[in-house]
Amino acid sequence: MRDTRTDATQTATLGGLLYAAALRNPQGIALRESATGRYVRYFELEEQANRLASKWIDWGIGPGHRIGIWLPKSIESVATIHGSLRTGAAHVPVDPQAPPARAATIFSLAGLSAVVIHWQFVDGLRAAWPIERLSELPRLIIVGDHSKEMSGQDLNWSDLMAGSPVESILPIDQPATDLAYILFTSGSTGQPKGVMLTHENAWCFLDWCDREIAPTGHDIFASHAPLHFDLSVFDLYASVRHAAELVLIDESLAKEPVRLGAYLKTSSISVWYSAPSILAMMVDHGRLSEAVESTLKPWPGPRITLFAGEVFPVGPLKALRKIWPDSIFWNLYGPTETNVCTAFKAPENLEDLEAPLPIGPVCEPLTGRVVDEQGADVTQGEEGELVIYGPRVMAGYFGREDLTESAFFRASDGRKWYRTGDLVRMDQTGAYHFHGRRDRMVKKRGYRIELGEIESAIYRNEAVGRAAVVAIQSEAHGLRISAFVAMKPDRPASIIALKRHCSTFLPHYMIPDDVKFLPELPTTSTDKVDYPALKKLAESLG
Repeated sequence: MRDTRTDATQTATLGGLLYAAALRNPQGIALRESATGRYVRYFELEEQANRLASKWIDWGIGPGHRIGIWLPKSIESVATIHGSLRTGAAHVPVDPQAPPARAATIFSLAGLSAVVIHWQFVDGLRAAWPIERLSELPRLIIVGDHSKEMSGQDLNWSDLMAGSPVESILPIDQPATDLAYILFTSGSTGQPKGVMLTHENAWCFLDWCDREIAPTGHDIFASHAPLHFDLSVFDLYASVRHAAELVLIDESLAKEPVRLGAYLKTSSISVWYSAPSILAMMVDHGRLSEAVESTLKPWPGPRITLFAGEVFPVGPLKALRKIWPDSIFWNLYGPTETNVCTAFKAPENLEDLEAPLPIGPVCEPLTGRVVDEQGADVTQGEEGELVIYGPRVMAGYFGREDLTESAFFRASDGRKWYRTGDLVRMDQTGAYHFHGRRDRMVKKRGYRIELGEIESAIYRNEAVGRAAVVAIQSEAHGLRISAFVAMKPDRPASIIALKRHCSTFLPHYMIPDDVKFLPELPTTSTDKVDYPALKKLAESLG
């Protein structure tokens, strides 16, 4: 054993979870890939994480460092997360389907010491890396394709895993206030912003989950959310905390309701967590109510069904309750900056439900208030902004003290309250009801999207004269994002070309659903874009 590593079972940090699980259930299946059927047992996952941690420690990586992850969801990506935590470093995952420019921007902003990357992304990362920061290009561990050209500092994953045995690296004894991971979300200025989450933030959430949701080591968890999305925090750590199995739903299956519904009906998954839109699509197209061939009976559904990230429309929710009558439904709410901060356990009978479920009371030990624009409490039942205080609130935005400062307000008692930007009302039971946003941020399939970032990407096209983006919500089609564009004189207007341009800078879920070209955009008397007029136009165009 080396350094200051100590018994992993004594400290409330994420770095000890895998070590403890491997001791407790070494032969238990830790991870299973839906796409390939590959699986690893806990002792094998521990060995992979240990090899990574040993190499990174040799490179001088530890607390205060950051490790990037650009991989499809896989055994390797989860092993990388645990290996990073084992060193005391924080990990920074990016969307595996993100354009290279976005991934390179995030990694450059995060100041990484190393990146674990799939071989197909290597050339894109090198080409998109900012020229002025070429000397800061991190060392790479490349997964797949042994023939990939590597620099003298890079390593191949397979070579690392097949190397000589390494001594066991015990989890580092570090403060719970150290960073565990940074999740980059959409930013209104056109640049992603990194939400810094500590071990304490995550551990507080896991404690609440154990008390209220009560997962067990006999459960089989599904990992539907991408690893750069905050919903994945529950899947990753609640499963390993109980030394249970986690099924990694691959990106292709995750978006196809027919295949996903069929997979669920033939699997043994007992804990499901996703955005409501995924569940709604499976209700409509996943054939969930059809009998399973092996039993000739409908699949009764998971033991626990969690959903978060957006409003669950009443119709699909009631239909899902009929299909899965015995599943325990939880409506979870919270921005990335707080993870889950309120929760509502749905009643068994939803027949009389006419409005969306409440987002629930605040999860202990957090505290919530509903305030006006000056930060004063509103009267019960009055609409205001939800603000949150407590140990689950982020440390701030990485490298952006200005954004961090504006995200909080300090009350007279000295407490710093996080401004969620969400408008809510509290009912007589103490549960909050969601009533929209104060700013131009929307959520689509659980992803947080700043409409201003989409506009910034469109403006990178030199042929664009003026652009504006609006979002329209409907019960039939969910959220649709529409871009209105006025081209410069004599410049051609092409929907295909503009969407292709957006795909260079934005992840797929941020690319506008509709693009409308106008001779000029409607404006106010001060020559600002008239967004209400554009929303009406978008609604009229369907």
